[in-house]
Amino acid sequence: MESCNCVEPAWPPDDLLMRYQYIADFFIALAYFSIPLELIYFVKKSSIFPYRWVLVQFGVFIVLCGSTHLINLWTYSAHSLAVAVVLTVAKIFTAVVSCATALMLVHIIPDLLSVKTRELFLKKKTAELDREMGLIRTQEETGRHVRMLTLEIRSTLDKDTILTTTLVELGKTLALEECNLWMPTWNGQELQLSHTLRQRTDFGPVTVPIHHTTIKQVFSSNRAVVISHNSPVCISGQRQGEFTIGDVVAVRVPLLHLTNFHLGDWPDTNKRPFALMVLMLPADSARRWHVYELELVEVVADQVAVALSHAAILEESMQARELLMQQNVQLDMARREAEMAICARNDFLAVMNHEMKAPMHAIIALSSLLQETELTPEQRSMVDIVLKSSNLLDTLINDVLDISRLEDGSLELDTNTFKLPQIFIDVRNLVKPIISLKKLQVSLTLAPELPAFVVGDDKRLMQTALNVVGNAIKFTNEGIISIKVCLERLEYPMDPLMLEFRPVQGEQHCYIRVQVQDTGVGVNPHDIPKLFCKFLQSNSTTTRNNCGTGLGLAICKRFVNLMGGHIWVESAGPGKGTLVTFVVKLGLPEHPNELDRQMAMRTDFTGVRVLVTDDNGVNRMVTRGLLMRLGCEVTVVSSGRECLQVISQPGQSFKVLLLDVCMPDMDGYEVTIRIQEKFARHERPLLVALTANTDMATRERCLSLGMDRVILKPISLEKMRMVLTELLEFGTRNENQRRP
Repeated sequence: MESCNCVEPAWPPDDLLMRYQYIADFFIALAYFSIPLELIYFVKKSSIFPYRWVLVQFGVFIVLCGSTHLINLWTYSAHSLAVAVVLTVAKIFTAVVSCATALMLVHIIPDLLSVKTRELFLKKKTAELDREMGLIRTQEETGRHVRMLTLEIRSTLDKDTILTTTLVELGKTLALEECNLWMPTWNGQELQLSHTLRQRTDFGPVTVPIHHTTIKQVFSSNRAVVISHNSPVCISGQRQGEFTIGDVVAVRVPLLHLTNFHLGDWPDTNKRPFALMVLMLPADSARRWHVYELELVEVVADQVAVALSHAAILEESMQARELLMQQNVQLDMARREAEMAICARNDFLAVMNHEMKAPMHAIIALSSLLQETELTPEQRSMVDIVLKSSNLLDTLINDVLDISRLEDGSLELDTNTFKLPQIFIDVRNLVKPIISLKKLQVSLTLAPELPAFVVGDDKRLMQTALNVVGNAIKFTNEGIISIKVCLERLEYPMDPLMLEFRPVQGEQHCYIRVQVQDTGVGVNPHDIPKLFCKFLQSNSTTTRNNCGTGLGLAICKRFVNLMGGHIWVESAGPGKGTLVTFVVKLGLPEHPNELDRQMAMRTDFTGVRVLVTDDNGVNRMVTRGLLMRLGCEVTVVSSGRECLQVISQPGQSFKVLLLDVCMPDMDGYEVTIRIQEKFARHERPLLVALTANTDMATRERCLSLGMDRVILKPISLEKMRMVLTELLEFGTRNENQRRP
């Protein structure tokens, strides 16, 4: 009997069907995991499905099913006990959830199929949509009214027009019986009725205390507030005292703070920040205030606040503009008066300059002529002192006449080449008479390294040195005055209060140091800065005893600053003397070896024909005397027209023409222009301007018109000799080089 083997043999693990099952389980798990994502999207987007939690439960069931298929992927080969336990637990949870889901579906399917449930649900959604549409329409209507009211309110920047327009437009839009606006008074204790929609029958002021209960209630909220129609702010323009109005709403109107604006009728916004707007419905109307109407009132109140602030700013700006225009008119009048004063001052200075220079011209010129005569040594010394003192007095007169230029800093230096040691020798000679009277001793030490010739303003340098030495003599009763002049070195001590001033040596300039030390009354160290203030001295007693004015060192400081230097004072205290030091910057000539030859001026000008044009008889006489002393053939005329007539005559060939630039009828400038038009460059005489004006503008104008030299009055014999030498020697040589 043959036995039957009914048990089929086991499949090998690498069989083809096993692989298909493996792949199928994987895609089943993938599909199960994707379905809940789709359900979640559906639940999120759906607004009509009532049982969303059932879908969530169904999604959990699908996830568990997918998990079991996913765990099966580890059971197609030898697996551990842990995998079997996990698979068992997953299948148990899947069974529980699947049964619960099946039972729940049996329960809710009839409800889902019920018509009544769907109808109620749809009605509910319809009501919600109706409310939303109504809200949208209300917002659109409110926005339209707000835009219209805003355009009307902001169509003007007049406060009364803004408020009247607001009440009228609100009355039209909301069909109001009355609309009132209450503004705070300036004292901040009351509200006053300022504008109404209806015309009032009485014109007396109506006020309400600001601490009234109704007003405090409205001011405490930023929303429109329904108030009692019996409130004192509910005033009807047509029926005074009869409160037959409907519902009343009040809203506060913020009065924005206006920084830097101070209107007379604008309240102090720091204390009274609100006005009050009251809106009243008709009494015979059953209408009530709607929410959108209240919102409209609130928005309009804010717009009115902004428009009022703009109007207030415009009003203040207009007032400020009018005030500014008045101030501009006053400033223009003040400017014209100042210009007239300046013109008067300039005219006065010009007249004084011209009148004072005429006698100075005569004194200096005649003194220089007297110097050329035979004199005893004592007489010659006296004439020299008179001439140098006159030159110094002329410089002081220029300083007084140019005081305005000293004040505004426009004073410029008169630069020329001069002998440096001679300046300090002249200073010593000028103070010798005072030294001998006070029985003092003076010593002058000139360092051997000092250059013989320098370029700068010799008059300002001499005046500065003379002022400093004069102060030393004034405040010294006995002892020695020491004057030391040397080149400035970096190792020399400087003013401790002026550390930033450090002279920089160069090839085209040098710095010289001048020290004047005395054994006089001395100065307190803390009073030294006062010495450089105008009309102020460190000690009033010293000033009275020594007749001091307090102006010398102040002018010296300005001159030293103009010359690129610095001045300071040192003293150990009262009774211990004073040391005054100043450092100035001077230029160096390009060819110093030729200066001695140039300084050897020509002394004989025989045969040189000169035409002098000056309207002042004294000046003509003095200038003629100087030129004749030098040997020139001189012709004098008194006007510009006479000058043109003389040089136009046949056979009248003049080498030099001296022209006073300030003459009546035709001045020296116009004469120069006529001569330039009439004669060629090599045919006309050499033109020399005579002027008492020390400003650079006059010099530049003369040179720009074609004049060859400018001589400042007063004129000495030495100055005339130097100018003629330069004109006839060096000027003629340069002119010959320019000729073709």
